[in-house]
This record gives sequence, structure tokens and C-alpha cells, in this order.
Amino acid sequence: MGKFENKVVVVTGGNSGIGLATAKGFIAEGAKVIITGRRKDAIEQAAKDTGAVAVKADQANLQEIDQLVAQVQRDYGKADVLVINAGIAAFFPIVAATEQHFDDVLNTNFKGAFFTLQKFIPILNEGASVVMISSNSASMHRPNSAVYSASKVALNMLMKTAAVELVGQKIRVNTVSPGPTATEIVKKLGLDEETAKNMILPEIPLGKLGAAEDVAQMVLHLSDDSVASFITGAEFIIDGGMSV
Repeated sequence: MGKFENKVVVVTGGNSGIGLATAKGFIAEGAKVIITGRRKDAIEQAAKDTGAVAVKADQANLQEIDQLVAQVQRDYGKADVLVINAGIAAFFPIVAATEQHFDDVLNTNFKGAFFTLQKFIPILNEGASVVMISSNSASMHRPNSAVYSASKVALNMLMKTAAVELVGQKIRVNTVSPGPTATEIVKKLGLDEETAKNMILPEIPLGKLGAAEDVAQMVLHLSDDSVASFITGAEFIIDGGMSV
């Protein structure tokens, strides 16, 4: 039997990158995994490839979050692990930012994460684990990252507050903060392998990009009550030493 045999796990933004690697990790350990995403075709293909259950849901849309929670409750009753992974990586200088830029990032990365957590609390089992995917950008001060970094700082503070508020239900809440990771997001930012090597690698002491599986394994560790029952309210930075 796997470590998460018959456990119900929800992973938002589970159709690619870190979310998909995390879903695969839980499935390999026997969990029943529900993955969400904004694109119906992508989420259904990911579910077909992994054996997860696909639910089309945009984390920035509160009505769709309500529908997601209702479906999980109807089909499974309760959830044992909630991984709030969906997010937007967008970088632009302060002088160029528009209200739409600001809203797009905050609505998914913070507002959506906040209400996803809030709405899931009533159907989380006692002793459940919540893991939020943040970013090492919350610990760094870099050009073009004001809005994105602020959204992740807010997420980390939400995690710490939730860890204290939910202790009575024995729900543990933590964040994992990756650095540059070889996922679709890197490509979406226009960073091909050569560009990443020239621009990013010199800033990473370990001299390599992270892998989605690195982050996924930390999420699984934090969700495993047999090894992480005393961990809550903590941020784990996985960035090859970049933020040191």
C-alpha cells in the first residue's frame, strides 16, 4: 500500500508543471487525485495520462471554486490534502503595469488562493494537510517583479495565519517556494534552454534549474503525517541557493 492509499487529494493547476508532477506523485502512492485547470482540453488530457479526475475550474473564479468544492464533497465527502498550486507568473516594471495586469496576478495568486482555502476548510478532514505553492520571489527584491512578488508574500502570510487558525482541527498548513523550475512557465516567459543557461544559472549556486519533481516530493513529504506531523506554518524554499 502507498503512503496515501485511499486519501483524497485536490491539486489546483494540476494539468502541467509542478501541479502535474505533484498529482503523479500522489497517484503513485495510492491517492485519489482531483486536478483542476482553466483549459478543459489540457486538464482532461492530463487526467487521461495520469488517472486523476479532471475538474475544469479557474482559481480566479469564485463561482467555479464553489462548484469544485461541491463536486469534491458530493463525490468523496471530505478531502485529506489540498495543494493550492494554480498561479500566474507575470513580470513587468512598475511603470508599465496596468490595472488589468495587477488584477490578473492578484486574482489568481492571492485572492483565488485565499478563497480556495476558505471554501475547502469545511470539507477538510481533521488532520488534513494544506500546501500552497509560493515562490522564492517572496524572499527576493528583483526588477519587474513587484506585483508577482507581492502576491507570493501575501500567500505566505495567509499560510502562517491559516496554520494558527486551523490548529484546532489539526490541519497543517505550509508553503513550498520554488526558484526557477524547468516547466511550461519558463517557456511561457520566453526563456528557452540557452537563455535560461545564460541569464539564470549564474545566479543559482547549484548551477542548474529545479525540476517539477523536486517540488512535488517536498509537497508529498509535508502531506505525510507519518513524517511531517510536527510541521506547520513553515515555508520551504527550493531554489538551489538562489535566494541565499
